[in-house]
Amino acid sequence: MPINATHDASIKSWVESANDPATDFPIQNLAMCAFEVSHGGHSHEHIGVLIGDQVLDIGALLEANAFNRQEHEEVAYVLEMMRWDIVASVPGMMTKVREVLQWFLRSDTQMGQQLKRIRQKALIPQSEVKFVPAMAIGNYTDFYASVHHATNVGSMFRPDNPLLPNYKHVPIGYHGRSSSIVASGTEIKRPRGQQSPPEDQPGALPSFGPCKMLDYELEIGAFIAPGNRMGEPIAIKDARAHIAGLCLLNDWSARDIQKWEYQPLGPFLAKNFATTVSLGIVTLDALEPFRARGYERGEGDPTPLEYLRDEDDAKSGGFDIKLEVLLRSREMATRGLPPLRLSLGDFGSMFWSLGQLIAHHTSNGCPLQPGDLIGSGTISGREASSRGCLLELTWQGIGPDKKPLPRKPIQLPTGETRTFLSDGDEIIFRGWCEREGFRRIGFGECRGTIVAAE
Repeated sequence: MPINATHDASIKSWVESANDPATDFPIQNLAMCAFEVSHGGHSHEHIGVLIGDQVLDIGALLEANAFNRQEHEEVAYVLEMMRWDIVASVPGMMTKVREVLQWFLRSDTQMGQQLKRIRQKALIPQSEVKFVPAMAIGNYTDFYASVHHATNVGSMFRPDNPLLPNYKHVPIGYHGRSSSIVASGTEIKRPRGQQSPPEDQPGALPSFGPCKMLDYELEIGAFIAPGNRMGEPIAIKDARAHIAGLCLLNDWSARDIQKWEYQPLGPFLAKNFATTVSLGIVTLDALEPFRARGYERGEGDPTPLEYLRDEDDAKSGGFDIKLEVLLRSREMATRGLPPLRLSLGDFGSMFWSLGQLIAHHTSNGCPLQPGDLIGSGTISGREASSRGCLLELTWQGIGPDKKPLPRKPIQLPTGETRTFLSDGDEIIFRGWCEREGFRRIGFGECRGTIVAAE
């Protein structure tokens, strides 16, 4: 999609909070969301878009016949399905829906009295809404696309050879569990699992109990729009058309459980207990002004194989997204203290682009479906201050004796320290895009609070 009139920074909305320069959700964004609506003792889901500090309830618009059926018949018909994954499955439909909703929300749109009355009835404060994941997620795949994260973690276990030989040739990923994906704000119960025997106790057996090394992972999630038929790969040059939009994603990780179970087949129970996504999906249309060059490979890095190469993807397959992680302990919340920033990074540090991830995922003929979720993997930059998890942030490297140095705990303003997460800790992700000449847009927040294992 080219940059067009919908990206005009001068467009205002009759929703006043959407005109605040600091909002994540101006009229140029219109992030997709879904939420529960209760009627007569039962509940069902509606879809909507985030606008300022409100939700525009598309179900309410349809019930009020707000769309001109002759002019927008196709749009109204698809929206009546009340599922964003169905809307996204129709090629080009996301663009049409965004244009129609922006028209409805513009302050300069001429409307009759009936539509003006519908305006306020279709708005719900975000603070009063019970959100659910914006799409019905059938499948979830998590990748390992940050070379800085892979290098840091590899250094912990293989200091002389941090990156395995395949890393710069093939995007590494694993299949996750869609049933444990939850919306921002959902509490995360500390998982239980098997942990390895103590290294200083020869002959000891593994133990079972609550995770002691619970961590977060800062990621971007990409939702699939139209999918592909089984046996028909998606070419990298076409991958952009198969992405509906992006969200913030926290793939919670039980490091001690993972350490014991991951060999030889990789992550399992250490990852599939919970994954949190932000409330809205920022469409690719809204992100168009913030495209960026892909990762600049260094001298000596291998050229990607042909199915992972595309000139347009190299020039504009990335996104200029700033990413922030904050932590607030239970004690900080009790004292009314603001959350502490743990890291500030950006999505531009990813070695593999989203287009390459999709091309590789389908290269063997694997069919992706509308609503499938693709995780980028932990996003870490070159600087220590941009590392995307506690495993990296508290890492101090290898000492002269070739053994890991003691971890350096995070200091909290209450005097508490953290090496990994404690019960009551709340982790908050924030993401936003800024570029001169365009409205700032954001992803809102991706929040989760740890509660004790039962």
